[in-house]
Amino acid sequence: MLLESILLVAAAAVTGACVEECLTSYNVPFSVESSPDYNNLTKPYNLRLWYKPAVVVIPDNDKVEEQLHAAMRCASMCGTKVQAKSGGHSYASFSSGGRNGSMVVDLQNLQDINVGGEGTVTAGAGVRIGTLAAAVYARGKRGLAHGTCPGIGVGGHFTHGGFGYQSRAWGLALDHIYALDVVLSNGSMVHATPDKYPEVYYAMRGAADSFGIVTKFWLNTIQAPPSVIDFAFEFAGLYGSAENLADGFLHVQDFVRNSTVVDSNLGFGMYLDGQVLLLRGSYFGDLDHFNSVIAAELLRGLPTPSTSMVNKHTYLESLELLAGGSLSVPAHGYDLHDNFFAKSITVPEHAPLTRENLVSYFSYIIAKGVNPPAPWFSILNLYGGPGSKINAKDLDFAAYSDRKSLWVFQHYVFKEENQTALPQEGMDFITGLSQAVTQNRTDFGAYLNYVDPSLSAEEAYQLYYGQELYDRLVEIKRLVDPYNLFWNPQTIVGFP
Repeated sequence: MLLESILLVAAAAVTGACVEECLTSYNVPFSVESSPDYNNLTKPYNLRLWYKPAVVVIPDNDKVEEQLHAAMRCASMCGTKVQAKSGGHSYASFSSGGRNGSMVVDLQNLQDINVGGEGTVTAGAGVRIGTLAAAVYARGKRGLAHGTCPGIGVGGHFTHGGFGYQSRAWGLALDHIYALDVVLSNGSMVHATPDKYPEVYYAMRGAADSFGIVTKFWLNTIQAPPSVIDFAFEFAGLYGSAENLADGFLHVQDFVRNSTVVDSNLGFGMYLDGQVLLLRGSYFGDLDHFNSVIAAELLRGLPTPSTSMVNKHTYLESLELLAGGSLSVPAHGYDLHDNFFAKSITVPEHAPLTRENLVSYFSYIIAKGVNPPAPWFSILNLYGGPGSKINAKDLDFAAYSDRKSLWVFQHYVFKEENQTALPQEGMDFITGLSQAVTQNRTDFGAYLNYVDPSLSAEEAYQLYYGQELYDRLVEIKRLVDPYNLFWNPQTIVGFP
């Protein structure tokens, strides 16, 4: 093992020297471990997984095509794997390569946003979703479906799904893409659409980390509603009876499948952490109708909320409420981080959660999550239900498999300030929490934007894509990246 480690270090040094020399010869901007900005550039969102790239390429906005053409040539010649970094929010630090010694292409300089006619917008791949949302709203009061954290980069978020409370009405962030400018493994830049480079267009919308680097997004926007109803109902003191919690959840699950009450204008999720349970979301509609029909049916049979909030906002105010403040995020120097581990579960709409699943889940929380080894939370977001635009597409539309999900779980544990590291017991708790739901069933999947580094590549393929989509992606990989230049521990591999 010692000899193997020494050989790996030596090989990485040779590879790093090769890449540095090559990039220098082409005048490509880059940073290496000896550079003063290297630590800031490589600091990941998830501090638990801090890798050391061999080199960080930082292309200039006005020279991105020529510089990335050269960078791909250098990576190929020197045998260096490549991954793009947009916002850097990868849960598994795959935007840092997922291991030491990769070439990271940092897209932070690609900040152009141009709002065109007919509700279209182009955005550089270094733009963050808060910046994009604010710009789109300011120039026409339009919107896009996306998550709530303004600092997430559009690159990974839009190419691997992108859920927000708007998604049941508007689809996923991915569904807004009508064209992409993509750098392929041979260094060529292509403009991918349904008619031009259709295989690239298909694969990049759902599995981009395996196929190329987006430099520009071409997006359709939607007219924002004149007002949004934001709501939050918090329940305390519920973690005493798993059976009662299961019955309450089954009521909510029946509610979200009731087409006489629920349509695509309702988006919401549940938050729980062993102390409180929170129902939170947004509604594109009339306040009186929400209170008298939707909220009344949702809360019927549930305990009286300990706190309630139902307010009418402008669309921009709603986004700021969900973000916890301003949507403005600095283009450079973003410095939000955590130390955490997360897992996800996608629940099929045709086979929703059973009482057995839920009693097992809540029993586990009551036994181990009320006094946990580290702070944690779960978020259960509604994807399906009547009228959902998420589930209006299929596998022929894009390389995204979660089109038939009713719920998507995120289980998340993080380090306390007084802890030097995230305890293994905390990660074990999250693994057990997921297993409490999935035991005795094989039809659950997982959500790629909550990428789980504990999965093997084979497990990831089945949970994120499923066999049918995976087989299709392997064939495209063999066409556009036959030597697996774009790699992380869970990317699609064409020729092993």
